[in-house]
Amino acid sequence: MSDDCGCGDGGCGDDEFEKHLAEDPDPQLDPERSPGMHTDIDALEDIEVSREDVTIGEATPEELAAADTEPVEDSDAADLLSDLADGSHVDRRRAALALQDVPTEEAVVAGLAKAATTDDDSDVRQFAVEALTGHGDERAAAVAVELLSDPDPWVRAEAVVALDNLAREAHEDDIAETLADDDHHAVRRNAAISLFKLRGEAMAETLLDLSRDESERLREWAAHMLAGVDADAARDRLRELTDDPATVVRQTAERSLEADPGRFRRQFGGTLEADARLLPGEDRLNRMPDL
Repeated sequence: MSDDCGCGDGGCGDDEFEKHLAEDPDPQLDPERSPGMHTDIDALEDIEVSREDVTIGEATPEELAAADTEPVEDSDAADLLSDLADGSHVDRRRAALALQDVPTEEAVVAGLAKAATTDDDSDVRQFAVEALTGHGDERAAAVAVELLSDPDPWVRAEAVVALDNLAREAHEDDIAETLADDDHHAVRRNAAISLFKLRGEAMAETLLDLSRDESERLREWAAHMLAGVDADAARDRLRELTDDPATVVRQTAERSLEADPGRFRRQFGGTLEADARLLPGEDRLNRMPDL
């Protein structure tokens, strides 16, 4: 609702606001715009959520602020390492992230490596391997390889990001094995992205297989990368995906059909960046491809 509602410089009081809303309703509040309008819903279990892994959690305000490193921005490496070793789980998460920006020293690398492989909080492990990647030595890659077997899928997904950033070519076999064997869509998607950077059109058959995966996230990214495959089989599959049940897959396939394969491959590189739109419940490993 705009502050400029015509009710005076002070805005609307409660009575004036209700009157104004009745006369000039905010289109964003129109119930006709609700995605559930005009559907037959008898119970909550009948409501379908089209995006995977969107969850309602019970995080405390302190936990939600754990990614904010401002409270420790004046802390030195020794204090952060102390928090990482002995602090609460929130303190450990914040310290892990903040250690990404300190000078690279043996103590920092050792502390992050230990946290990434032994901490009982999966977020700490994920943040620690992310920070360790910023210090980029051989130990960071070794830790990332170890974390490809972590019980938490988001830690494994971050480990693939780390290997992609640190030593993609040297660890091509590890990444390929992860794509073949992991059972989580985010991990497999990150592995497919990394391998496409290495192999380009040689990934065609793999991408065609992924475009038929039960995970809409994998189908979405397969459709995205098929834009870089200059072959009739790729174009035919993209046309089929324009009828996919998932809207995001359909939209991605439509954009991919309009892309120039050679130009797409030339521009598809770099690291797995946190540079795209996020949906509720998502993080940077779940971003939607945008051609």
